[in-house]
Amino acid sequence: MTATEPVGTPIPADVPQPSPGATLPRTPLIARAAAELVGTAALVAVVVGSGIQATKLTQDVALQLLANSTATVFGLGVLIALLGPVSGAHFNPAVTLAEWWTARRGGAGVNARELAVYVPSQIAGAIAGAILADAMFGEPLVKWSTHDRSAGNLLLGEVVATAGLILLIFGLARTDRLRFAPVAVASYIGAAYWFTSSTSFANPAVTIGRAFTDTFAGIAPASVPGFIAMQLVGAMVGLALVAVVFMRGTTDNGTPSA
Repeated sequence: MTATEPVGTPIPADVPQPSPGATLPRTPLIARAAAELVGTAALVAVVVGSGIQATKLTQDVALQLLANSTATVFGLGVLIALLGPVSGAHFNPAVTLAEWWTARRGGAGVNARELAVYVPSQIAGAIAGAILADAMFGEPLVKWSTHDRSAGNLLLGEVVATAGLILLIFGLARTDRLRFAPVAVASYIGAAYWFTSSTSFANPAVTIGRAFTDTFAGIAPASVPGFIAMQLVGAMVGLALVAVVFMRGTTDNGTPSA
């Protein structure tokens, strides 16, 4: 409901609602960049802050991960619902790059100019979010993480986590169900915390931001390039899966179906 709508007037069910992945061209680019920066900062603050809080409350690693993943699920869902209508709520260079690629091939998505604005905004936001979380809990504002995450099985986990995320987002777009993105994407990330060996970073900007904090959610700077490389591989795998799983059919005369 907006300020111009009469109280009690229902929104027709058949009116398309803005959703993550559907960038609104009428929204000024500066507003979209701000939404991506703020959203990514808030997401990283949730991830890092909840990790710090969890380690202060318990020494049980399973409970720490449960607290961290639960906070992330709720935080991410709220952020997508709030900022999706502004920028598409990417908060993730892998998602933005995947949208740019689909747009180049005739699909909906960001153009090169928007890509050049979104990605730096996401990275800056991720770094700011990590610093903010450290500040809130009295940690050093910037302290490089010592949490090594370079093992091969963890890198495989990032490929799986990112491929699944891209498959989910673009699969929802192909089937016109992006209205479910806040719940679906947050739920997937929460599950991937547990079923992937890497705890599902699945996001180059978040990976960079988490290198700035030597806390539960951190990642050693030396491990960052490998994670980002595997996330980009995962994004390509995810797009390939979308093309196969959600292959567009053809009509009797051979033209693509709607």
